[in-house]
Amino acid sequence: MTIIDGKALSEKILIEIEKEHSELEKKVGRKAGLAVIIVGENSASQIYVRNKIKACERVGFYSETIRLDENITEENLLSEIKKLNNNSNIDGILVQLPLPEHIDELNIVNAISAEKDVDGFHTTNIGKMMIGDESGFLPCTPAGVIQMFEEYNIDLKGKDVLVIGQSNIVGKPMTLLLIKKRATVQVCNSKTKNLSEKLQKADVIVAAAGSPKLIKATDVKEGVVIIDVGINRVDGKLCGDVDFEEVSKKASFITPVPGGVGPMTIAMLIKNTFKSYKQKINKSK
Repeated sequence: MTIIDGKALSEKILIEIEKEHSELEKKVGRKAGLAVIIVGENSASQIYVRNKIKACERVGFYSETIRLDENITEENLLSEIKKLNNNSNIDGILVQLPLPEHIDELNIVNAISAEKDVDGFHTTNIGKMMIGDESGFLPCTPAGVIQMFEEYNIDLKGKDVLVIGQSNIVGKPMTLLLIKKRATVQVCNSKTKNLSEKLQKADVIVAAAGSPKLIKATDVKEGVVIIDVGINRVDGKLCGDVDFEEVSKKASFITPVPGGVGPMTIAMLIKNTFKSYKQKINKSK
């Protein structure tokens, strides 16, 4: 059994970006810039934002955090996004989700310039992903998972892959990227009938259901590859959607929680921001 070390891989990616960014900064006279908007006081969101800003500092990017009251109107939030769209020092814009219920998330996501949508949620970038146009930005978590497969030489061609979860953030884009890798993909959720039976047939499982320890050792076959996207807190401790202690005994590869997919999501955000920065430099030549 091999533990897929997302923390080590993300560090490797950040080191490469830091080096290349330092060289480019000297030539163009400015840093890559990321702006993060956070609405309200959601404690989990506060932690995520702090980690993203820390990663920016780690690679030498410019960053700014815009903290807004949870009662802000959608119109005022859109106004903040417009300012950032027009700010030439900002290459990436991220609005931390979830947003308060009175705000339409799709309107907000699509208000961000597609060229600065480093979360990869804008409908333009989703469309580019669908047709394989690599000028767009991939959603960070699915992109991080694909990077893990590549780093550990896990060949997906012809493999039976089961994705649990159908969110716009993970499940749906993950499915598209797996199809591009020539995998045979089945998408399930926590309500799927005979889920255990389907899990037992899978060569690769990507668990993104948001249900703690949903997948047990009896649900998987020997040699299975497990990617655990779930982040759940049980009795004050973080755990994934997979019972790591038991399932790891049968898996050939498995990601831990924490230290697996999470660091890779942030690394892909930094990678997308750097890509936007380089695209802007190339346009100005």
